[in-house]
This record gives sequence, C-alpha cells and structure tokens, in this order.
Amino acid sequence: MGFINTPNVVTIPIERNARFTLDRLDPLVNVVDDPGIMTVHGDSPYKTVEDLVAQAKANPNTITLGSTGVGSDDHLAMLLLQRQANVRFTHVPFPGSAENYRSMLGRHTQICGQNLGEGLRGKAGGDNVRILGVMSTQRWDMAPDLPTFKELGYNITMASLRGVGAPKGLPPEIRAKLVDAVTKAANDPEFQSKARDTYQPLRILDSEAFSAELKELDGDFRNLWREFPWLK
Repeated sequence: MGFINTPNVVTIPIERNARFTLDRLDPLVNVVDDPGIMTVHGDSPYKTVEDLVAQAKANPNTITLGSTGVGSDDHLAMLLLQRQANVRFTHVPFPGSAENYRSMLGRHTQICGQNLGEGLRGKAGGDNVRILGVMSTQRWDMAPDLPTFKELGYNITMASLRGVGAPKGLPPEIRAKLVDAVTKAANDPEFQSKARDTYQPLRILDSEAFSAELKELDGDFRNLWREFPWLK
C-alpha cells in the first residue's frame, strides 16, 4: 500500500504503456485535496487572471509558465486555460516544485503553476508573491479572499488528490482494518491541526467516493488527451 496522487495515477496510463492501470488499484481513503493555483512574483504586472489572459491574447507564446513537468496538474491546468481563453503560453517544465517556484522568484519564468499549500507556505514565509486564483469548486477557508477560476469565468478545477491506495484483492478483513485506521488517523484532531499549520488542505473521502472521483477524472483526462495530447 502507499499514497497515490492525482493526476499522475490517472494520466500516466493514458499517456503511455504503464505498469499499472486504475482498475488494478484499490483506493482506500483520500486525505488531501490540494487545488491548483497560478502564482506570480509580487512585482509582476499581472494583478489578475484577466491581466494574464489579455497579455497572452495580445502576445501569444510570450508568457512563460513553469510547471512540475509534462502531464502534471500544473501543465494540464495550463492546457485548460489555453483552451477556454483561446490563448497560448510557453510551457517550461521543471523536475520538481522547488525548481519551478525558485524560477518564478528569480524572475526567470513569469508564472508558477503550483498547488495551494505550496503557495500559502511561500506567502507565510515572507516570499513576495501574488496568487491569482485557485482551481477549486469553492473558496478555501485558509485563503478566503482568493477567487476560484470558476468565479473568474473559467470552468477549471484541478488538484492533487493524495490518498492511500493498495492493489486490488486485499483480504476483506485486512482491507476494513486499513480503511478504519487511515480514516481515524486522518480525523485525529492533532493530525488535522498539523495539516492546517503546514497548509495541507484536507478532504477525507471514503473508498466509494475516492474511487468515483478517480473514475470521473479518468474520463475527463481521456477527453483532454484526445484534444490536447500533452506527450508528443
């Protein structure tokens, strides 16, 4: 057993011949739902998502957007914004979130596609950054002033779900004990307090809800792949 993250657990079998598929996994309990955001340097001329879109329309492919790699949630969010706003960015993939964030801080790239927890930790640490919007269905209580992309006119929800999964076929009694243990741990007040202190947005889903969410994402990403295959 181990943690499984979206979108990778869904997208990798779509984009290549992987050694696993979604139907071979048993999602037990989801713990974190860390929505995507777009962050710019505090000195950036882009104050809003509309500023960004207006510049991209006037000057296609001139705005650089860093992500944590081809096919990552940051990259897929960029593709969705490009499609809905009819704009084009220049994608700059990095091997990890730290490199992506440092590039934006150093003004080497103009936008950092990342997750809410990362952006809030940076702001709390004193980094001079501005978050333009969050890709969740509703505003998060940790950042109540941050508008959702849906509020801004873009139907974009993107997140990194992080939950515990296992291979299909666990003995029922063992599976039940694991689900119970993870659920109790995730609902423990001390754990929830530490998660909040480290800006980890929690969204605890049982096995049925977690599986349903992954299946819905699988359909959504397959549709996106047919229109914008992100691996070429």
